[in-house]
Amino acid sequence: MPTWLEAGLWGLLGGAALVLGALIAWFVRVPQAVIASVMAFGSGVLISAVAFDLMAEAERIGGLLPTAIGFLVGAVTYLAANAALARHGARHRKRSGTNQEAKQPSEDEQSGSGAAIAVGALLDGVPESVVLGLGLLAGGGVSLSVLAAVFISNVPEGLSSAAGMKRSGRSAGYVFGVWVGIAVISALAALIGYATLGSAPPELIAVITAVAAGAILTMIADTMIPEAFERTRTWTGVIATVGFLVAFAIDVAG
Repeated sequence: MPTWLEAGLWGLLGGAALVLGALIAWFVRVPQAVIASVMAFGSGVLISAVAFDLMAEAERIGGLLPTAIGFLVGAVTYLAANAALARHGARHRKRSGTNQEAKQPSEDEQSGSGAAIAVGALLDGVPESVVLGLGLLAGGGVSLSVLAAVFISNVPEGLSSAAGMKRSGRSAGYVFGVWVGIAVISALAALIGYATLGSAPPELIAVITAVAAGAILTMIADTMIPEAFERTRTWTGVIATVGFLVAFAIDVAG
């Protein structure tokens, strides 16, 4: 199998976890506490991947300065994009509860919020997919711990966000159109990331990896942990710690 195609398939697998989460939310009534707990667990898993896989690898191949610059650029870029989308109704796109102050708005409540939520979901998913494609550039396989982190965290992301979409009155066509579309775009992001950067210098690979890491960490802090804390409260840190430990163990074993 051509490596560029393999990269696309790994990206598709990561994106498919979002669809799986959406399917569960649409057909099964999952308690809010369970959604929040899984979201906290997924946050810990992703934090581990950012620390031990993405940042460590970026620093190894490109040095500390390019890695630090990329990391900060990724964080600020995500922050700016997220702030712009928030003004159009996508601030609580991962929220699944009924709290009126922190729930997804319907299209009647805020025109254009459907498109903003869809773009926001895409913003959250693409950096993870690009990382899967970049992981193949060194000539090895995709990191098991990174793949596990993306898949494990994407299931609760899709579950929580789709539950909120359903509760705000959005149709099945909209919900599954969003998540299937993001899964396909995730595959393309991983494929394009590998295909266009195959001959790039290590410093550039390090910067792009760190940009993705900064965006992912900011996304965790801005969207995933607030959703988890709304229900799990003081248990959020412990559950996230367990997720971190599981991902770390996978990394060590792999």
